[in-house]
Amino acid sequence: MYSETDTMLPELLQLQQMIAQAPAQLRTQVLTKVPHMTEKLPVYALALGKQDKALPAVVLVGGVHGLERIGTQVVLAYLQTLLNRLPWDLCLQHTLEHCCIYFIPLLNPAGMANGWRANGNSVDLMRNAPVDCTEGAAWLVGGQRISRAIPWHRGNAERMEAESQALVNFIQRELFDRPFSLVLDCHSGFGSTDRLWFPYAKSKRQPIAHLAEMYRLRQLLFQSYPHQNYIFEPQSQHYLCHGDLWDYLYDLAQTQQSTLLPLTLEMGSWNWVRKNPFQLLSSLGMFHPVKPHRVKRVLRSHLILINFLINSTMSYQNWLPLANADALSAEAKALWY
Repeated sequence: MYSETDTMLPELLQLQQMIAQAPAQLRTQVLTKVPHMTEKLPVYALALGKQDKALPAVVLVGGVHGLERIGTQVVLAYLQTLLNRLPWDLCLQHTLEHCCIYFIPLLNPAGMANGWRANGNSVDLMRNAPVDCTEGAAWLVGGQRISRAIPWHRGNAERMEAESQALVNFIQRELFDRPFSLVLDCHSGFGSTDRLWFPYAKSKRQPIAHLAEMYRLRQLLFQSYPHQNYIFEPQSQHYLCHGDLWDYLYDLAQTQQSTLLPLTLEMGSWNWVRKNPFQLLSSLGMFHPVKPHRVKRVLRSHLILINFLINSTMSYQNWLPLANADALSAEAKALWY
């Protein structure tokens, strides 16, 4: 049903139109609904592929920060590509027989409708998980509970926001029982180069337990696509923060002996600003390409990465477990720690 919010939130309208026109193979659920003005906005999760928990899975997430609309648009563009390929593409049909691909394109619809980084309660969802930085988070930017009027508010210490809790519940339910899973969470706004970040955000000194696996995944990406331009590194290389959702979910997966590899795609928005400084006159401009031709360029530029991540997930048994895990871990520590 068309509503006033559709004019403010075209990404949600686009998603609902895709759902209405999608083939039966696309499974849809509403994880939660969040208040905005007089409405309740849905947080959708969609799935293509086998539901069998014996198979691996990939999750593509966008819109965690409401200002970073391009992340949602990247996920939507990829979903539309798969839906268009589904009737004729034997390679895609084969892939979906051997893994499941999930999409959460817009985790923070109220924040996006408001034009805020935070959600409708002025809470930064990436500072909202019950995990604390062990070595001193960046002041304010790393998460604060001084005031909701200041960005990066962590929210109530006793409970997570509805959007955060919905994501945590979904990941636990759909991924923790699988033999292997990978997440790509699409953000923008950091630096001039696209980066792939992995946990931890809470510590510079403590590597994740799957450091060798992350390093091997980086090797596979750079060997397969030597002309790509991503920087692949732990988030802690740049700053530390409290409450990171992927730190929290990774540690939860560890308690269940589940192999979950979370990645955050940080699209380098400084290039967009450098080419069009007038973008800085709007709050959105720091985080979004704005110019239509640049939006199109971003939407196509990450197709190879997402295809690679899906293929490496489907084929995880061909590169895991690692016979040389100790050597890879030592190389990773020398590079990053």
